[in-house]
Amino acid sequence: MTRGSDVTPNPRSTRRRGGGGGDRGQVALEYIGFIPILLLVALCGIQLGWAAYVVQQADTAARTAARAEARSPGTGAAAGSQAIRPSLAAAATVDVAKTPDAVTVTVTIPITSIVPGVGANSAVRTAVMPNDDPEVTGP
Repeated sequence: MTRGSDVTPNPRSTRRRGGGGGDRGQVALEYIGFIPILLLVALCGIQLGWAAYVVQQADTAARTAARAEARSPGTGAAAGSQAIRPSLAAAATVDVAKTPDAVTVTVTIPITSIVPGVGANSAVRTAVMPNDDPEVTGP
C-alpha cells in the first residue's frame, strides 16, 4: 500500500538517452589530438619507403656503370645516369675509378626529406667489376 509519492524513482529511468552531457565531444577531441600522431607515422613510413627506393636506384646505377665501364671504357658514368629515374639522375654523382684489374664505381644520390625535422642523407653505393678492357688486360 504505498503511494506513488512514497516510491523513490529509479535513477536509470530519469537519465536522458545518449549519456550525460559532460562527455559530449570527447571522442572528437581525442580524434583531433591523435591526428598529428597518425600523420607523423604515415610520413615516416613514406620517408622510409622513399629512402629504400633511392638506395635501390643508387645500387642499380653503380652496377650498371661498372659493367658498362668494364666492357667499353668511358661509357660508365653515362650508363649509370641512364639506369636511374631522370629526376634522381640530375642530382646523382657517378665516380669511376679504374685499375688494371678492376673498375670501381661509386654512386651518390641525395635523399630528400619528407618528414619535417629529419635531416637529409645521401645513398652511397659502390660496385666493383673485373676490368675486361683488352687494351689493359690483353687478349
